[in-house]
Amino acid sequence: MSRTTTGMSRHIRRSAAVAALAAVALTGLATGASAHVTADPRTAEQGSYTKVSFRVPNERDNARTTKLVIEMPSDPVIEHVSVRPVPGWKVEVERAKPPKPVKTEGGELTEYVSKIIWTGGEIEAGRFEEFDVSMGPLPANADRVLFKAAQTYSNDEVVNWDQDPGDGSSEPEHPAPYLRLTPKAAAEPVAANAANGTTPAAAASPAGDGTARLLGGLGLAAGVIGIGVGALGLTRARRKA
Repeated sequence: MSRTTTGMSRHIRRSAAVAALAAVALTGLATGASAHVTADPRTAEQGSYTKVSFRVPNERDNARTTKLVIEMPSDPVIEHVSVRPVPGWKVEVERAKPPKPVKTEGGELTEYVSKIIWTGGEIEAGRFEEFDVSMGPLPANADRVLFKAAQTYSNDEVVNWDQDPGDGSSEPEHPAPYLRLTPKAAAEPVAANAANGTTPAAAASPAGDGTARLLGGLGLAAGVIGIGVGALGLTRARRKA
């Protein structure tokens, strides 16, 4: 093996080692920054129904998480809430009277789910659990929903995740889980095409399809040529070595 080839191998190994260390460092930073109660997914559509998973990691090395309390929003309230069972955990749902009248299709809403409480289970150090809640309809005139959370440990410590995260530019120490709401999606193009008696497939012109095939063929040919040139260069390099 030539001196040039040996030097190149050392450079490749050194670069790989640096990249690996950087990846480990970034992973550690991401883990530290996200080690709090969060809502997944982070976004949902205004006025829709969705399932929210409250992800709860155990941040303590000397205690286990034994209780979780989620406060549902009170203004506006969410009319329909249902909880998915979590193996090993008991769930209790508290209800309250809405702070102001809420009109529904069946009349006026007299009570809503104000708190969801999970107890009886354990989340050990270095692990997390997810608690699923189906809810809706989500507020139609709001850009987000906050869910204040309280996490209790086996040593009786209680951590309240109840601070407003703001716009996310400077996260507080104990941010509350939140769901960002986006406007309803515009009508699908299929509906407009159907009104005109066409579909997206029928509206596509044969000329456009032929152009796409031609471009695809050219791209494939360029790829084959590139592979050949690369192989030739590698062969020459080995002969010089």
